[in-house]
Amino acid sequence: MRVVTATAAALALVGQAAPAATAHQSTTDGIWRMDGYGTVLSIRNGTLQEYQTTAVSCLKGDAARRTGPGTYTMPDGTVLTLRPHGGRDRRSMRTDSSVGDRNLRRTSHLPHACTGPAPKGPLAAFDVFWQSFEENYPFFSAKGIDWHAVRDRYRPKVHAGTTRKELYAVFSEMVKPLHDAHVAVQDGDQVFAQIRPGTVVPTEELDTEVKKFILKRDLTNARNLQDFANGRITYADLPGGQGYLRISGFGGYAGDGAPYAAQLAELDRALDTVLSQERTQSLKGLIIDLRINGGGSDALGIHIAERLTHTPYLAYSKRARNDPADPTRHTRPQPAYVTPAQGPRYTGPVAVLTGGSTVSAGETFTQALMDRPGKTVRIGQPTQGVFSDVMSRKLPNRMSAWLPNEEFLTRSGRTFDGTGIPPHLTEPVFTKAEFDKKRDSAFDRALNVLRNDGSATG
Repeated sequence: MRVVTATAAALALVGQAAPAATAHQSTTDGIWRMDGYGTVLSIRNGTLQEYQTTAVSCLKGDAARRTGPGTYTMPDGTVLTLRPHGGRDRRSMRTDSSVGDRNLRRTSHLPHACTGPAPKGPLAAFDVFWQSFEENYPFFSAKGIDWHAVRDRYRPKVHAGTTRKELYAVFSEMVKPLHDAHVAVQDGDQVFAQIRPGTVVPTEELDTEVKKFILKRDLTNARNLQDFANGRITYADLPGGQGYLRISGFGGYAGDGAPYAAQLAELDRALDTVLSQERTQSLKGLIIDLRINGGGSDALGIHIAERLTHTPYLAYSKRARNDPADPTRHTRPQPAYVTPAQGPRYTGPVAVLTGGSTVSAGETFTQALMDRPGKTVRIGQPTQGVFSDVMSRKLPNRMSAWLPNEEFLTRSGRTFDGTGIPPHLTEPVFTKAEFDKKRDSAFDRALNVLRNDGSATG
Protein backbone atom coordinates (compact mmCIF):
# COMPACT_ATOMS: atom_id res chain seq x y z
CA MET A 1 0.00 0.00 0.00
CA ARG A 2 1.29 3.48 -0.89
CA VAL A 3 0.80 5.56 2.24
CA VAL A 4 1.75 9.19 1.74
CA THR A 5 0.99 12.55 3.27
CA ALA A 6 -0.74 15.30 1.35
CA THR A 7 2.67 16.88 0.77
CA ALA A 8 4.45 13.80 -0.52
CA ALA A 9 3.45 11.11 -2.99
CA ALA A 10 6.20 8.65 -1.91
CA LEU A 11 9.79 8.32 -0.67
CA ALA A 12 12.43 10.15 -2.69
CA LEU A 13 16.12 11.01 -2.82
CA VAL A 14 17.57 12.49 0.37
CA GLY A 15 19.15 15.88 -0.33
CA GLN A 16 22.46 17.37 0.71
CA ALA A 17 23.17 19.84 3.49
CA ALA A 18 21.12 23.03 3.38
CA PRO A 19 22.80 25.83 1.45
CA ALA A 20 22.77 29.49 2.26
CA ALA A 21 19.66 31.49 1.40
CA THR A 22 19.24 32.16 -2.32
CA ALA A 23 16.95 34.12 -4.60
CA HIS A 24 14.86 30.97 -4.96
CA GLN A 25 14.23 31.07 -1.21
CA SER A 26 12.77 34.57 -1.31
CA THR A 27 10.41 33.72 -4.17
CA THR A 28 9.29 30.43 -2.60
CA ASP A 29 8.76 31.64 0.97
CA GLY A 30 5.15 32.34 1.83
CA ILE A 31 1.78 30.60 2.12
CA TRP A 32 0.69 28.22 -0.64
CA ARG A 33 -2.64 26.47 -1.15
CA MET A 34 -2.55 23.15 -2.98
CA ASP A 35 -5.03 22.42 -5.77
CA GLY A 36 -6.89 19.53 -4.17
CA TYR A 37 -5.53 17.42 -1.30
CA GLY A 38 -6.96 19.72 1.43
CA THR A 39 -3.54 21.19 2.12
CA VAL A 40 -1.90 24.55 2.78
CA LEU A 41 1.89 24.93 2.98
CA SER A 42 3.79 27.54 4.96
CA ILE A 43 7.38 28.05 3.77
CA ARG A 44 9.70 30.34 5.70
CA ASN A 45 13.16 30.39 7.25
CA GLY A 46 14.19 27.17 5.50
CA THR A 47 11.21 25.15 6.78
CA LEU A 48 8.18 23.84 4.92
CA GLN A 49 5.21 23.15 7.20
CA GLU A 50 2.11 21.29 6.04
CA TYR A 51 -1.37 22.17 7.32
CA GLN A 52 -4.15 19.65 6.72
CA THR A 53 -7.38 21.57 6.27
CA THR A 54 -11.11 20.89 6.12
CA ALA A 55 -14.13 23.14 6.55
CA VAL A 56 -14.05 22.38 10.29
CA SER A 57 -10.35 22.06 11.05
CA CYS A 58 -6.72 22.88 10.41
CA LEU A 59 -4.11 20.54 11.86
CA LYS A 60 -0.35 20.68 11.53
CA GLY A 61 0.96 17.87 9.35
CA ASP A 62 4.51 17.03 8.35
CA ALA A 63 7.43 19.42 8.17
CA ALA A 64 10.50 19.48 5.93
CA ARG A 65 13.76 21.44 5.89
CA ARG A 66 15.37 23.11 2.89
CA THR A 67 18.18 20.93 1.50
CA GLY A 68 18.83 22.59 -1.84
CA PRO A 69 17.41 25.15 -4.27
CA GLY A 70 13.70 24.37 -4.33
CA THR A 71 14.06 21.08 -2.43
CA TYR A 72 12.81 20.22 1.06
CA THR A 73 13.59 16.98 2.89
CA MET A 74 11.31 15.43 5.49
CA PRO A 75 12.63 13.44 8.48
CA ASP A 76 11.77 10.12 6.80
CA GLY A 77 13.87 10.99 3.72
CA THR A 78 11.04 12.22 1.51
CA VAL A 79 12.21 15.05 -0.75
CA LEU A 80 9.79 17.61 -2.17
CA THR A 81 10.87 19.60 -5.22
CA LEU A 82 9.18 22.91 -5.97
CA ARG A 83 9.41 24.45 -9.43
CA PRO A 84 8.03 27.61 -11.08
CA HIS A 85 4.69 26.95 -12.73
CA GLY A 86 3.05 29.78 -14.60
CA GLY A 87 4.21 32.86 -12.74
CA ARG A 88 5.56 34.23 -9.47
CA ASP A 89 2.51 33.14 -7.48
CA ARG A 90 2.35 29.57 -8.76
CA ARG A 91 4.49 26.52 -8.14
CA SER A 92 4.37 22.80 -8.80
CA MET A 93 5.56 20.17 -6.34
CA ARG A 94 6.75 16.63 -6.97
CA THR A 95 8.69 13.79 -5.38
CA ASP A 96 11.11 11.67 -7.38
CA SER A 97 9.18 8.45 -6.76
CA SER A 98 5.82 9.87 -7.83
CA VAL A 99 4.19 10.55 -11.16
CA GLY A 100 2.50 13.90 -11.65
CA ASP A 101 2.83 17.26 -9.93
CA ARG A 102 0.71 18.99 -7.34
CA ASN A 103 -0.04 22.60 -8.18
CA LEU A 104 0.32 25.41 -5.65
CA ARG A 105 -1.06 28.95 -5.66
CA ARG A 106 0.24 31.65 -3.34
CA THR A 107 -2.23 32.99 -0.81
CA SER A 108 -1.93 35.92 1.59
CA HIS A 109 -2.42 34.13 4.91
CA LEU A 110 -3.11 30.85 6.64
CA PRO A 111 -6.75 29.90 7.12
CA HIS A 112 -8.09 31.31 10.40
CA ALA A 113 -8.48 27.81 11.86
CA CYS A 114 -4.72 27.26 11.48
CA THR A 115 -3.83 30.08 13.86
CA GLY A 116 -6.10 29.16 16.77
CA PRO A 117 -6.14 26.20 19.17
CA ALA A 118 -6.84 22.81 17.58
CA PRO A 119 -10.21 21.22 18.36
CA LYS A 120 -10.17 18.56 21.05
CA GLY A 121 -12.28 15.69 22.27
CA PRO A 122 -14.02 12.70 20.66
CA LEU A 123 -16.66 14.80 18.88
CA ALA A 124 -14.00 17.01 17.31
CA ALA A 125 -12.11 13.90 16.15
CA PHE A 126 -15.34 12.50 14.69
CA ASP A 127 -16.10 15.71 12.81
CA VAL A 128 -12.59 15.96 11.32
CA PHE A 129 -12.68 12.25 10.35
CA TRP A 130 -16.06 12.54 8.63
CA GLN A 131 -15.22 15.86 6.96
CA SER A 132 -11.90 14.54 5.60
CA PHE A 133 -13.77 11.85 3.67
CA GLU A 134 -16.62 14.20 2.74
CA GLU A 135 -14.22 16.64 1.06
CA ASN A 136 -11.73 14.23 -0.52
CA TYR A 137 -13.06 10.70 -1.12
CA PRO A 138 -14.10 10.29 -4.80
CA PHE A 139 -15.97 6.99 -4.77
CA PHE A 140 -19.04 7.23 -2.48
CA SER A 141 -21.45 7.30 -5.42
CA ALA A 142 -19.74 4.42 -7.24
CA LYS A 143 -19.86 2.33 -4.07
CA GLY A 144 -23.47 3.24 -3.25
CA ILE A 145 -22.58 4.84 0.10
CA ASP A 146 -24.59 7.77 1.53
CA TRP A 147 -21.87 9.39 3.64
CA HIS A 148 -24.30 11.88 5.16
CA ALA A 149 -26.47 9.01 6.36
CA VAL A 150 -23.35 7.46 7.87
CA ARG A 151 -22.76 10.64 9.86
CA ASP A 152 -26.37 10.75 11.02
CA ARG A 153 -26.13 7.15 12.20
CA TYR A 154 -22.79 7.27 14.02
CA ARG A 155 -22.33 10.81 15.37
CA PRO A 156 -25.01 10.36 18.10
CA LYS A 157 -22.92 7.45 19.43
CA VAL A 158 -19.97 9.77 20.17
CA HIS A 159 -19.84 12.00 23.26
CA ALA A 160 -17.31 13.56 25.61
CA GLY A 161 -16.87 10.28 27.48
CA THR A 162 -16.25 8.10 24.40
CA THR A 163 -13.00 6.17 24.83
CA ARG A 164 -10.29 5.83 22.17
CA LYS A 165 -11.15 2.15 21.80
CA GLU A 166 -14.82 2.98 21.27
CA LEU A 167 -14.02 5.77 18.80
CA TYR A 168 -11.66 3.49 16.86
CA ALA A 169 -14.50 0.97 16.59
CA VAL A 170 -16.91 3.67 15.37
CA PHE A 171 -14.50 4.88 12.69
CA SER A 172 -13.83 1.31 11.57
CA GLU A 173 -17.54 0.57 11.23
CA MET A 174 -18.06 3.75 9.24
CA VAL A 175 -15.51 2.87 6.53
CA LYS A 176 -15.94 -0.91 6.53
CA PRO A 177 -18.63 -0.92 3.77
CA LEU A 178 -16.25 0.87 1.39
CA HIS A 179 -14.10 -2.28 1.02
CA ASP A 180 -11.32 0.01 -0.17
CA ALA A 181 -7.76 -1.20 0.41
CA HIS A 182 -6.57 2.42 0.44
CA VAL A 183 -8.87 3.34 3.32
CA ALA A 184 -7.75 2.71 6.88
CA VAL A 185 -8.07 3.86 10.48
CA GLN A 186 -4.90 3.96 12.56
CA ASP A 187 -4.45 4.26 16.31
CA GLY A 188 -0.81 3.65 17.17
CA ASP A 189 0.13 0.16 16.01
CA GLN A 190 -3.52 -0.76 15.46
CA VAL A 191 -4.82 -0.46 11.89
CA PHE A 192 -8.25 -1.30 10.48
CA ALA A 193 -8.55 -1.81 6.72
CA GLN A 194 -10.72 -3.77 4.30
CA ILE A 195 -10.12 -5.19 0.83
CA ARG A 196 -12.43 -6.07 -2.02
CA PRO A 197 -14.56 -9.11 -1.10
CA GLY A 198 -13.25 -12.36 -2.55
CA THR A 199 -9.63 -11.19 -2.65
CA VAL A 200 -6.62 -11.85 -0.45
CA VAL A 201 -4.16 -9.36 1.08
CA PRO A 202 -0.68 -9.79 -0.50
CA THR A 203 1.14 -10.42 2.77
CA GLU A 204 4.79 -11.38 3.07
CA GLU A 205 3.71 -14.84 4.21
CA LEU A 206 1.51 -15.32 1.12
CA ASP A 207 4.29 -14.07 -1.13
CA THR A 208 6.71 -16.60 0.38
CA GLU A 209 4.21 -19.46 0.01
CA VAL A 210 3.39 -18.61 -3.61
CA LYS A 211 7.02 -18.12 -4.58
CA LYS A 212 7.90 -21.54 -3.19
CA PHE A 213 5.00 -23.07 -5.16
CA ILE A 214 6.09 -21.37 -8.40
CA LEU A 215 9.71 -22.41 -8.03
CA LYS A 216 8.72 -26.04 -7.54
CA ARG A 217 5.84 -26.23 -10.02
CA ASP A 218 6.58 -23.73 -12.82
CA LEU A 219 10.34 -23.18 -12.80
CA THR A 220 11.68 -26.71 -12.27
CA ASN A 221 13.26 -26.80 -15.73
CA ALA A 222 14.09 -23.11 -15.91
CA ARG A 223 17.60 -21.76 -16.47
CA ASN A 224 19.37 -18.69 -15.15
CA LEU A 225 17.05 -18.41 -12.15
CA GLN A 226 17.99 -15.27 -10.21
CA ASP A 227 16.61 -13.06 -7.45
CA PHE A 228 17.12 -9.29 -7.44
CA ALA A 229 16.11 -6.22 -5.45
CA ASN A 230 16.01 -7.78 -1.99
CA GLY A 231 14.05 -10.73 -3.35
CA ARG A 232 11.24 -8.60 -4.77
CA ILE A 233 12.15 -9.47 -8.37
CA THR A 234 12.77 -12.95 -9.77
CA TYR A 235 13.77 -13.86 -13.32
CA ALA A 236 14.17 -17.19 -15.11
CA ASP A 237 14.60 -18.38 -18.71
CA LEU A 238 11.91 -20.92 -19.60
CA PRO A 239 12.20 -23.82 -22.04
CA GLY A 240 11.10 -22.74 -25.51
CA GLY A 241 12.68 -19.28 -25.41
CA GLN A 242 10.25 -17.49 -23.10
CA GLY A 243 11.21 -15.50 -20.03
CA TYR A 244 9.54 -15.25 -16.63
CA LEU A 245 9.71 -12.04 -14.58
CA ARG A 246 8.04 -12.03 -11.16
CA ILE A 247 7.59 -8.69 -9.35
CA SER A 248 6.15 -8.82 -5.83
CA GLY A 249 6.31 -5.07 -5.15
CA PHE A 250 7.53 -1.70 -6.37
CA GLY A 251 9.61 -0.83 -3.34
CA GLY A 252 11.83 -2.35 -0.69
CA TYR A 253 14.46 -3.05 -3.33
CA ALA A 254 17.29 -1.61 -1.24
CA GLY A 255 15.92 -2.43 2.21
CA ASP A 256 13.35 -0.70 4.38
CA GLY A 257 13.71 3.06 4.56
CA ALA A 258 16.19 3.34 1.68
CA PRO A 259 15.75 6.50 -0.42
CA TYR A 260 14.18 6.37 -3.85
CA ALA A 261 17.53 6.75 -5.63
CA ALA A 262 18.76 3.55 -3.99
CA GLN A 263 15.55 1.73 -4.96
CA LEU A 264 15.92 2.90 -8.55
CA ALA A 265 19.57 1.85 -8.68
CA GLU A 266 18.69 -1.66 -7.51
CA LEU A 267 15.92 -1.88 -10.11
CA ASP A 268 18.31 -0.81 -12.87
CA ARG A 269 20.83 -3.45 -11.78
CA ALA A 270 18.10 -6.06 -12.09
CA LEU A 271 16.83 -4.84 -15.45
CA ASP A 272 20.34 -4.54 -16.91
CA THR A 273 20.81 -8.24 -16.20
CA VAL A 274 17.32 -9.44 -17.10
CA LEU A 275 16.98 -7.42 -20.31
CA SER A 276 20.53 -7.65 -21.56
CA GLN A 277 21.36 -7.09 -25.22
CA GLU A 278 21.71 -10.82 -25.81
CA ARG A 279 18.44 -11.72 -24.11
CA THR A 280 16.31 -8.99 -25.69
CA GLN A 281 17.42 -10.20 -29.11
CA SER A 282 16.62 -13.85 -28.46
CA LEU A 283 13.57 -13.74 -26.17
CA LYS A 284 10.42 -15.06 -27.84
CA GLY A 285 7.98 -13.97 -25.12
CA LEU A 286 7.92 -12.62 -21.59
CA ILE A 287 5.61 -13.50 -18.69
CA ILE A 288 5.34 -10.69 -16.11
CA ASP A 289 3.84 -12.12 -12.92
CA LEU A 290 2.13 -9.52 -10.72
CA ARG A 291 -0.34 -11.84 -9.01
CA ILE A 292 1.12 -11.19 -5.54
CA ASN A 293 2.15 -7.55 -5.60
CA GLY A 294 1.66 -5.18 -2.68
CA GLY A 295 2.38 -1.98 -4.62
CA GLY A 296 4.87 0.79 -3.89
CA SER A 297 6.17 3.49 -6.25
CA ASP A 298 4.28 4.23 -9.47
CA ALA A 299 7.47 5.73 -10.91
CA LEU A 300 9.32 2.42 -10.60
CA GLY A 301 6.55 0.78 -12.60
CA ILE A 302 6.87 3.39 -15.35
CA HIS A 303 10.63 2.80 -15.29
CA ILE A 304 10.12 -0.91 -16.04
CA ALA A 305 7.61 -0.14 -18.79
CA GLU A 306 10.27 2.03 -20.45
CA ARG A 307 12.33 -1.13 -21.01
CA LEU A 308 9.43 -2.73 -22.90
CA THR A 309 8.81 -0.34 -25.80
CA HIS A 310 10.56 1.35 -28.70
CA THR A 311 7.78 3.95 -29.04
CA PRO A 312 6.63 6.63 -26.53
CA TYR A 313 3.01 6.27 -25.40
CA LEU A 314 0.57 7.41 -22.71
CA ALA A 315 0.59 5.23 -19.61
CA TYR A 316 -2.37 6.97 -17.95
CA SER A 317 -3.50 10.37 -16.76
CA LYS A 318 -3.89 11.26 -13.11
CA ARG A 319 -6.37 13.65 -11.51
CA ALA A 320 -7.43 14.48 -7.95
CA ARG A 321 -10.71 15.59 -6.44
CA ASN A 322 -10.38 19.32 -5.71
CA ASP A 323 -13.80 20.71 -4.72
CA PRO A 324 -14.86 19.92 -1.13
CA ALA A 325 -18.52 20.46 -2.02
CA ASP A 326 -18.62 18.69 -5.41
CA PRO A 327 -17.22 15.16 -5.86
CA THR A 328 -17.45 15.51 -9.64
CA ARG A 329 -14.83 18.30 -9.77
CA HIS A 330 -11.18 17.40 -10.28
CA THR A 331 -7.79 18.84 -11.04
CA ARG A 332 -6.80 18.92 -14.69
CA PRO A 333 -5.64 15.40 -15.67
CA GLN A 334 -1.85 15.12 -15.83
CA PRO A 335 -0.56 12.67 -18.42
CA ALA A 336 2.17 10.19 -17.50
CA TYR A 337 4.13 8.93 -20.50
CA VAL A 338 6.28 5.87 -21.07
CA THR A 339 9.43 6.97 -22.89
CA PRO A 340 11.76 4.29 -24.31
CA ALA A 341 14.77 3.73 -22.09
CA GLN A 342 18.34 4.03 -23.28
CA GLY A 343 20.01 0.71 -24.01
CA PRO A 344 18.50 -2.74 -24.67
CA ARG A 345 14.72 -3.01 -24.66
CA TYR A 346 12.36 -5.94 -25.14
CA THR A 347 9.40 -5.20 -27.40
CA GLY A 348 8.06 -8.68 -28.17
CA PRO A 349 4.93 -10.42 -26.84
CA VAL A 350 4.16 -9.98 -23.13
CA ALA A 351 1.71 -11.90 -20.94
CA VAL A 352 0.82 -10.08 -17.70
CA LEU A 353 -0.51 -12.25 -14.85
CA THR A 354 -2.81 -10.44 -12.41
CA GLY A 355 -5.21 -11.21 -9.59
CA GLY A 356 -7.00 -9.72 -6.61
CA SER A 357 -3.68 -9.54 -4.75
CA THR A 358 -2.31 -7.20 -7.43
CA VAL A 359 -2.61 -3.93 -5.52
CA SER A 360 -1.96 -0.20 -5.96
CA ALA A 361 1.33 0.39 -7.87
CA GLY A 362 0.98 -3.19 -9.15
CA GLU A 363 -2.21 -1.96 -10.78
CA THR A 364 -0.85 1.32 -12.12
CA PHE A 365 1.97 -0.71 -13.74
CA THR A 366 -0.64 -3.04 -15.24
CA GLN A 367 -2.47 0.03 -16.55
CA ALA A 368 0.78 1.43 -17.93
CA LEU A 369 1.08 -1.68 -20.12
CA MET A 370 -2.48 -1.58 -21.48
CA ASP A 371 -1.59 0.62 -24.48
CA ARG A 372 1.93 -0.71 -24.88
CA PRO A 373 2.85 -0.81 -28.60
CA GLY A 374 3.29 -4.56 -28.84
CA LYS A 375 1.34 -7.72 -28.18
CA THR A 376 0.31 -7.61 -24.53
CA VAL A 377 -2.30 -9.89 -22.98
CA ARG A 378 -3.56 -9.95 -19.39
CA ILE A 379 -4.33 -13.33 -17.86
CA GLY A 380 -5.80 -14.33 -14.49
CA GLN A 381 -8.28 -12.34 -12.38
CA PRO A 382 -9.14 -8.63 -11.98
CA THR A 383 -6.73 -6.55 -9.91
CA GLN A 384 -7.71 -5.18 -6.47
CA GLY A 385 -9.11 -1.85 -7.71
CA VAL A 386 -7.10 0.82 -5.82
CA PHE A 387 -4.85 3.24 -7.72
CA SER A 388 -4.61 6.54 -5.85
CA ASP A 389 -1.82 7.70 -3.61
CA VAL A 390 -3.01 7.51 -0.01
CA MET A 391 -3.61 10.66 2.01
CA SER A 392 -2.68 10.27 5.66
CA ARG A 393 -4.83 12.70 7.67
CA LYS A 394 -4.12 13.43 11.30
CA LEU A 395 -7.03 13.67 13.75
CA PRO A 396 -7.21 15.84 16.88
CA ASN A 397 -6.83 12.81 19.18
CA ARG A 398 -3.62 11.63 17.43
CA MET A 399 -5.41 8.91 15.46
CA SER A 400 -5.02 8.94 11.68
CA ALA A 401 -7.28 8.29 8.70
CA TRP A 402 -5.98 7.02 5.37
CA LEU A 403 -7.96 7.65 2.21
CA PRO A 404 -7.54 8.07 -1.57
CA ASN A 405 -8.51 11.19 -3.51
CA GLU A 406 -7.15 10.47 -7.03
CA GLU A 407 -8.19 8.65 -10.18
CA PHE A 408 -5.97 7.12 -12.88
CA LEU A 409 -7.56 7.50 -16.31
CA THR A 410 -7.05 5.51 -19.48
CA ARG A 411 -6.69 7.29 -22.82
CA SER A 412 -10.47 7.10 -23.20
CA GLY A 413 -11.10 8.46 -19.69
CA ARG A 414 -12.00 5.17 -18.02
CA THR A 415 -11.02 4.27 -14.46
CA PHE A 416 -10.86 0.86 -12.76
CA ASP A 417 -11.31 1.88 -9.13
CA GLY A 418 -13.37 -0.63 -7.19
CA THR A 419 -13.62 -3.25 -9.93
CA GLY A 420 -9.93 -3.56 -10.80
CA ILE A 421 -8.41 -4.03 -14.25
CA PRO A 422 -9.97 -7.10 -15.88
CA PRO A 423 -7.93 -9.78 -17.66
CA HIS A 424 -8.32 -10.59 -21.33
CA LEU A 425 -8.28 -14.28 -20.42
CA THR A 426 -9.78 -15.42 -17.11
CA GLU A 427 -8.05 -18.16 -15.13
CA PRO A 428 -8.06 -19.09 -11.43
CA VAL A 429 -5.26 -17.57 -9.37
CA PHE A 430 -3.78 -19.48 -6.42
CA THR A 431 -7.07 -20.98 -5.26
CA LYS A 432 -7.19 -23.92 -2.87
CA ALA A 433 -8.09 -26.20 -5.77
CA GLU A 434 -5.09 -24.95 -7.76
CA PHE A 435 -2.74 -25.58 -4.85
CA ASP A 436 -4.26 -28.97 -4.00
CA LYS A 437 -3.96 -30.22 -7.58
CA LYS A 438 -0.58 -28.52 -8.12
CA ARG A 439 -1.99 -26.45 -10.97
CA ASP A 440 -1.08 -22.98 -12.14
CA SER A 441 -3.64 -22.38 -14.84
CA ALA A 442 -2.75 -18.75 -15.48
CA PHE A 443 0.95 -19.55 -15.93
CA ASP A 444 0.15 -22.43 -18.28
CA ARG A 445 -2.23 -20.26 -20.29
CA ALA A 446 0.43 -17.58 -20.60
CA LEU A 447 2.94 -20.07 -21.98
CA ASN A 448 0.37 -21.26 -24.50
CA VAL A 449 -0.43 -17.68 -25.54
CA LEU A 450 3.22 -16.75 -25.99
CA ARG A 451 3.93 -19.87 -27.99
CA ASN A 452 1.14 -18.72 -30.27
CA ASP A 453 2.96 -15.37 -30.72
CA GLY A 454 0.99 -13.44 -28.09
CA SER A 455 -2.48 -13.95 -29.54
CA ALA A 456 -5.17 -13.23 -26.95
CA THR A 457 -7.13 -16.18 -28.30
CA GLY A 458 -4.46 -18.69 -27.33
